[in-house]
Amino acid sequence: MSTETVKIARLGAQGHGIAEGEKGPVYVPHALPGETVAIARNGNHGMLISIAEASPDRAAPLCRHFDPDRDACGGCSLQHLAEAPYRAFKRELVVEALKSRGLTPEVGELIAAHPRERRRAVFSARKTEKELLLGFNRAETNHIVSIEECPIAAPGIMARLDAIRAIGQALATGSDIFRITVLETLSGLDIAVDGLKPLSDKQRRAVTETVLGLRGIARVSVNGEVVIEPQKPLIDFGGVKVSPPPGAFTQATKPAEDAMAVLVLGHVGKAKRVLDLFAGSGTFALRLARSAKVHAVESEEKPLKALDHAARNTQGLKPVTVEKRDLFRRPMIPQELKNYDAVVFDPPRAGAEAQVKELVRSGVKAIAAVSCNPVTLARDLRILVDGGYRIKSVTPIDQFLWSPHVEAVALLEK
Repeated sequence: MSTETVKIARLGAQGHGIAEGEKGPVYVPHALPGETVAIARNGNHGMLISIAEASPDRAAPLCRHFDPDRDACGGCSLQHLAEAPYRAFKRELVVEALKSRGLTPEVGELIAAHPRERRRAVFSARKTEKELLLGFNRAETNHIVSIEECPIAAPGIMARLDAIRAIGQALATGSDIFRITVLETLSGLDIAVDGLKPLSDKQRRAVTETVLGLRGIARVSVNGEVVIEPQKPLIDFGGVKVSPPPGAFTQATKPAEDAMAVLVLGHVGKAKRVLDLFAGSGTFALRLARSAKVHAVESEEKPLKALDHAARNTQGLKPVTVEKRDLFRRPMIPQELKNYDAVVFDPPRAGAEAQVKELVRSGVKAIAAVSCNPVTLARDLRILVDGGYRIKSVTPIDQFLWSPHVEAVALLEK
């Protein structure tokens, strides 16, 4: 490891400052374009030591745990960047991904995320001789930084840190790291623990007694199995109450989810029959069912059952049908797609390549593509454009504040 002074040229896709060295780029976390910084260099990675010349875009971090000079939490990577350049950086991630595929559609301004909006948080936990460490990993390590505050997470989660620690303490036996996913629901916190060995009767009794002595805990599950459920956890999809299965995917913030839904419904709102692919527990399907017949397709059975149960028990919805199907291996084909006026898809980070190749052979008029990965979204949009679709708009949406992750909704028509 050597010490040297470098000039930061730009921000990389992961939010790191990039300096151009003789042997290629050097990536420096917590550094900003235009800054002259001293670093401890190890290969193409530089650890920030000091800043000789600071950028005017540098901002004071809100959180005590975001401090590269101390034991820094790795949950955020961009708290030190001022709001306007931060938003421009997020939007540019989408613009550049599209440009790399030769696409230059209208890209809207970023729909911003704000502090204290995150309703879902994934903590790392490990039992020590003295306590249960609960927090986030230091960047690129397995070292847990135990947290006392988090300006991103919803107040309802942060106010219950002691309760979450108590539940983790009741479950932990060895010193292995495990994960605690906390979702704030209408009926209390839904706590899903993963990475533990099968529970003993003693652990079950301990966590049950712990939860019964606490308020505001809706459910605790371990490795997908419900251990105790004082209240059925409920989330609201456009006025439809859904009880998701343990650890099920939900959008990280409700404002971002609502913004996505407004875009999707505004685009396909007049369609009579809509196909919702990678439907999850019904984020879009149940909203769409206010005005259209919906067929929801999802590969996992439990979220699909939650969607189906909510649809059957909510008055005022059009018919909703469900289908368990792996769309990566068995995408919907043109003969099936011909029954629908519009298609919505919201796939995992891998995108929906196999499915969009079938969509271009169909007569579907309107498509709403929701993505958490600009790179695979750009690939899928290129296929659709080459197949005769026009991109009306692309809207970047932030729900992972101060991170390099950005969502986008693309609206297309035949």
